[in-house]
Amino acid sequence: MTTSISVSRSSQRHWVIEIRHARGLRALRGLSLFFGLLVFGSCDAAQSGASDSPTAATNVAATVQPEESRMWMTVGERRFAITLADTQAASAFAAMLPLSMDLADLQNNEKYADLPQSLPTNASRPGTIRNGDLMLYGSRTLVIFYLTFKSSYSYTRLGHVDDPDGLAQTLGREGVRIEFSRN
Repeated sequence: MTTSISVSRSSQRHWVIEIRHARGLRALRGLSLFFGLLVFGSCDAAQSGASDSPTAATNVAATVQPEESRMWMTVGERRFAITLADTQAASAFAAMLPLSMDLADLQNNEKYADLPQSLPTNASRPGTIRNGDLMLYGSRTLVIFYLTFKSSYSYTRLGHVDDPDGLAQTLGREGVRIEFSRN
């Protein structure tokens, strides 16, 4: 006597769907675990590279910059390295060097002066201006910021002072003569 077990097609289909669903859940759990580890690893790497000094990361980045993306700003006896932005305006500004300029103070947070000629622009609103930002306002006004603050104005990025510690004290609150050079 042979016993036959009959399974309907809908039961088979239901069973296959359950197996596929279980495989999909396992795959999702695996992906979740992977991305979770990726996020925690990134956080850990960021924290281990962090420092009490906000310029530590900038200093590390500055040491690996190629020479063509570097320029210098000299104020009196103090010399600051500037890493140029990867913009047409920054390239055009670097082509003007060496350049000596008398910069006036504005709002006790920036120095500015008009350049001898206009530069290409690609202005955007940075939101937060950082101590050491070298920017272009309009197409001719060079601005070096020596304090960090929020701003709704638009600027074209030219570069950033690699280590802006002491920049505010060096620039002072009055007008100042600044020499920009490639070396």
